[in-house]
Amino acid sequence: MQSSTLVLVATVAIQSLVAMCLMTLPVVAPSVAQSLGISTAYLGVFIAIAYVGAMSASLMSGAVVKRFGAIRASQIGLVLCGVGIALCAIRSPAAVALGAALLGLGYGPITPASSHLLARTTPAHRMSFVFSIKQTGVPLGGVLAGAIVPSLADLAGWQAAFLVVAAANLLCALAVQPLRAGLDSDRDQAERLSFGSGLSGPVRMVFSRRSLAVLAGVSFLFSITQLSLTTYLVTFLHEDLGMGLIAAGFALAVAQTAGIGGRLLWGYVSDRFIGPVATLALLSAGIALCALLTPLLQYADSSLVILIVLSVFGGCGIGWNGVYLAEVARQAPEGQAGFATGGTLAITFLGVVLGPPLFGAVATASGSYGLAYATLIVPAAGSLGLLWTFRSAFSRS
Repeated sequence: MQSSTLVLVATVAIQSLVAMCLMTLPVVAPSVAQSLGISTAYLGVFIAIAYVGAMSASLMSGAVVKRFGAIRASQIGLVLCGVGIALCAIRSPAAVALGAALLGLGYGPITPASSHLLARTTPAHRMSFVFSIKQTGVPLGGVLAGAIVPSLADLAGWQAAFLVVAAANLLCALAVQPLRAGLDSDRDQAERLSFGSGLSGPVRMVFSRRSLAVLAGVSFLFSITQLSLTTYLVTFLHEDLGMGLIAAGFALAVAQTAGIGGRLLWGYVSDRFIGPVATLALLSAGIALCALLTPLLQYADSSLVILIVLSVFGGCGIGWNGVYLAEVARQAPEGQAGFATGGTLAITFLGVVLGPPLFGAVATASGSYGLAYATLIVPAAGSLGLLWTFRSAFSRS
């Protein structure tokens, strides 16, 4: 069995590249929309299609991980993401829709697979911090997309940029192959893959335990905020604030970088000081504040003010996942972290499926992406209410 450090490095790398795939189209959405002759508001539909696939794949991932191993499940995910973003390079709405579906199917197994690996190798008292380190791969992927893809698209065209990202995912799938023998040693080839029970079993597990059900509900609300923030930020800055695409991509990279720092900070705070429930409640309050401030950025007379607000928003709106996933692993039955993670992530992804299209609809109806960001106070208040009402579900003997 490889060391816990090697496991962590491998899972961060995999998570970063699949996240970069998902963010590649959003960071150049105005260019892609113009090329395809569609509105940028349809970006929410792209995200919804991707996460319908992710939701389905996450439910099946527990059984897939158990039968084939977490590394093999991750390799499958990397390949599907690579093929998906390559399809998105075809100048056709139908090809982009199919590519989005494959992206989702590839993205879905990644987190359950990594949770399975880390739950086996991480001491309980360090889980929030270690899981938060692993989850920095998601905003790191956003940083890579925001920092690299717009410039590459400006240099060689957005289609070439998409193909470069696809190649990076395929290379990563090859690079982790030497780890498979050690890390997939617990696979059980007798495990049956049943579509019906594979979809319903993880969800039944989640709703059989109140703590897991509350975490799933909170993640549903948080995911609405996170994906609305990251999916539409470049478009908001470009269309509402008049920023160029490269400058807007840089601002997204700053917000994503703050998300990386936030995940590490909140994991440490949760483990050492106030615990996961209080940490998630604190993040809800931070998201609500930033949601109210974001529409006011159009009146900011300094780009520094804009970057500060977006950094706080990124630190809170992107920084919650590690604390949440570590608590899911703690609350799961012994040896069932992958199944519990898959079940809760299905609810998380449902928020992603519903959130961005609704956000896009609000932005279209109001004529302002800034006003749409203000409505994110609603899911923030909802998550705070859930955590307060059911706080006793997390008490331990």
